[in-house]
Amino acid sequence: MKWARSILPPVVVGVLAIVAWELTVSLGRVAPFILPAPSAIWRELVAQRQNVWEAALASGTNALIGLAAGAVLGVLAAMVASRFKPLTEVSIPFAAVLNALPIIALAPILNNMFESTSSIPRRLVTAIIVFFPVFVNTLRGLREVDPIHRELMHTYAASGWTFARKVRLPGALPYVFTGLRQASSLAVIAAVVAEYFGGLQTGLGSRITSAAAFTAYPRAWAFVVGACLLGLVFYLTTLLLERLTMPWRTRLIA
Repeated sequence: MKWARSILPPVVVGVLAIVAWELTVSLGRVAPFILPAPSAIWRELVAQRQNVWEAALASGTNALIGLAAGAVLGVLAAMVASRFKPLTEVSIPFAAVLNALPIIALAPILNNMFESTSSIPRRLVTAIIVFFPVFVNTLRGLREVDPIHRELMHTYAASGWTFARKVRLPGALPYVFTGLRQASSLAVIAAVVAEYFGGLQTGLGSRITSAAAFTAYPRAWAFVVGACLLGLVFYLTTLLLERLTMPWRTRLIA
């Protein structure tokens, strides 16, 4: 019953929103280029399901590789920065500058640095976008060490690596996964938006712009739905990994 109380309300709200959307477009005779009806989007989604699936695989691959690279770099950078206070003070503003870089500026520059058939620029954009939330959250977790644990490891004359591996990193796992949850959705957004600026025309972003250019707006929205579902899959997968890695948190919350 607990899962029903948590899942049923958003499902009901979503269904009501779709019904209201359909009625507004149908009764108000809203032009398709302004807002297509959900029924038209659904028909295109069914008709284009193979193309949506293939485009989602292409975008998902770029998002996954960028997410993994950005997360690993974020955790490693946070572990290094947490060891030295001056480096911590310098690294946070630097990471904020990276986070402030817009995708529309990064993607064209990186596309010009590589071949037009290369997926590296999109993966680099995704990794850069992912780096900031993982780095900041991990650094915060690494710095919040219980003084008792610190004194105990000093008593055992533990090395810095042993202290980080046995105490700091396990204690920072909740913060790491907080950053990963934020980064999982950002990875999909970055991968899809980066496809608007050239390169291979196999991903969801390229299909959205192509359909819109040919005024096939329901088809464009069908690919948008595919991007939304891809982002949801990434987020739920990250949430599942968090539950599997830290089952004790689930029991404490319950």
